[in-house]
Amino acid sequence: MKKYLLLFALAFLFSGCLNYIQDVYLYSDGSGKMKITFWTKLPDNESVKILDKIGIFNPDSIRSEFSSPYTSIKNIKVYSDTTDSTTHAIVDLTFTNIDSLNNTKAFAASEFSLKDGASRQKIFSQFIPPIATGFGINGSAFHITYKYTFAGDIITHNATDTDGRTLIWNYTLAQIGSGKTISVTFRPFKLKETPPWIYALSGLVLLIVIIFLVRKKKD
Repeated sequence: MKKYLLLFALAFLFSGCLNYIQDVYLYSDGSGKMKITFWTKLPDNESVKILDKIGIFNPDSIRSEFSSPYTSIKNIKVYSDTTDSTTHAIVDLTFTNIDSLNNTKAFAASEFSLKDGASRQKIFSQFIPPIATGFGINGSAFHITYKYTFAGDIITHNATDTDGRTLIWNYTLAQIGSGKTISVTFRPFKLKETPPWIYALSGLVLLIVIIFLVRKKKD
């Protein structure tokens, strides 16, 4: 587990469905926020016992895997859904620079990279390590999703799907094979993140001030 995400260890133990979603917002300066959600279905009590020993769904173990001097863990939530016998974990964290995620145990093999490109462009990449097969694992039952929203204009990418500035990569265990690399070239916005309503509000305030000054001058 030193080289792979904690949840990948489940692939060696359970033949049921395993799901992982990594949702990232990357700011113009390379900092950002990440939400990780993973869950699996436990077929029997013995699987639950093994899961407890591994600590994959243990908040303290999760915190240890995602902690570093460059990350701030905002929330960790672990819960079970008795209606479908699934166990879930949610991790919310922020990072000072996406390259710094390489310093966590969970992402030690992910090779995060954010480099300068041409004409104010940035080139981002993340490696998805290969996951051992066998042990009766059904590759089609393993689902992994990466979602990246960039504070900038997308130039090129190799995503499997898009939603505006959000790029999405969906893979099964079999599709990951010997590993995949997420790759995006984008041109960052000049500001870190300024919601459109800020501009609208600023314009309205400026208009009110101008009207006030004009009326005052007339008086």
